[in-house]
Amino acid sequence: MAGDCCNTDLNFDGLSRSYKRVLWAVIAINATMFLAEMGAGIFAGSQALKADALDFLGDTVTYALTLFVIGMPLVWRARAALLKGVSLATMGLWVLGSTAYNLLVLGVPQAEVMGAVGLLALVANLTSVMLLLKYRHGDANVRSVWLCSRNDAIGNVAVIVAASGVWATAAAWPDLIVAGLLATLFFWSSVQIVRQAMGELASAWRCQSKLG
Repeated sequence: MAGDCCNTDLNFDGLSRSYKRVLWAVIAINATMFLAEMGAGIFAGSQALKADALDFLGDTVTYALTLFVIGMPLVWRARAALLKGVSLATMGLWVLGSTAYNLLVLGVPQAEVMGAVGLLALVANLTSVMLLLKYRHGDANVRSVWLCSRNDAIGNVAVIVAASGVWATAAAWPDLIVAGLLATLFFWSSVQIVRQAMGELASAWRCQSKLG
């Protein structure tokens, strides 16, 4: 079956009904939390909440793209993962830029809103993480979903820590530090996804050259 070598790889590719159902559920969770958390971030003046909300939006798009390319040849799934890796890096740049701006403005966010919304987001993301747990070892397209959900849960814990710091110090710097850490997490996840996607692309190209 040499002609099929470009359509398969050693990792789970997401081609199962149960995985697709999980993705639809996680898409709904993330889209809802993006709207809720971005609104709360604007109301509270919290860069950490806005950064975490942007991550929810990125995840919603990521999961929708993952659904779209499931079942396609490896080269297309790897390209989709590469695009998602680049988008994660772009979000990291946005977070760093908005954080730098807030350093100049020095507005103190509302700690109570940060804590309450951060806790709600943590519950939502832990639900997503549990749903995706058994699918964490897949191709770059599938693994990017796991990494994004894991990042969200870590980010929510960080937002709650930031809220505690803002409440204790009545200053903006804990919120800004957490936003910077979230940006770093985006960059690191981007590197992991891009690295795996490039490896899968190279494998697909080698296969195509043999068939050609």
